[in-house]
Amino acid sequence: YPSGNLAIIITRERDQHSLIVQEDELKTAKIRALFQSDGKSTCYYRNGDEWINMSIQGGQYLDQAGNRVRRWMWPNLSPEPQVPLSPIFISLNRYVGVRILAQDKIFVSFLAMGRQAKFNMGTKVQVSAASQPPPAAQLGEDELLLLAFRVRILQLFDRMRGCLNFPSTEQWNKMQPPMYLMTQAVKILELCMAADISDELRGSIKAIVNA
Repeated sequence: YPSGNLAIIITRERDQHSLIVQEDELKTAKIRALFQSDGKSTCYYRNGDEWINMSIQGGQYLDQAGNRVRRWMWPNLSPEPQVPLSPIFISLNRYVGVRILAQDKIFVSFLAMGRQAKFNMGTKVQVSAASQPPPAAQLGEDELLLLAFRVRILQLFDRMRGCLNFPSTEQWNKMQPPMYLMTQAVKILELCMAADISDELRGSIKAIVNA
């Protein structure tokens, strides 16, 4: 960012890569979006609530109250005609925007001081007539709750270690969970969206992992 704060992080592990957008903050940079080359992506509102969630099956758009505004399936995953995805454009902040045009056209744009960087984090899943992509994992209510509580407990343990290492109250407020815990939280929320559970339970699990 013009402030000098880190805006975008790109990581690569074997044949997979990820793009992380951080908020324009000095020490407590929040994750505003996470895009993965396997088709899984999530964008967040500034307060941390989920905004857009996508997988290789499709995606959904939520308002700030958590209500589903739009849901879609990628056309190549269904033999039946699908309603075309209306292009989606959101601004994560004044410098970073996201455009969703198709499964293989998901653009993250960074514009500052007259210069622009653009990344295409879309992917294309080829489906033959004789095969279909594996269905999303379906877990029961108990399994989802156990996974959510496990992540929450790990978050608390990590915070306890941080408090022991940095006794200052100001440092507590600046600590962020490790990246692997953030990734696990995102995966649990993705499983919730794929599971046949009530909105109330889905909201409870979201509150547990985002506490």
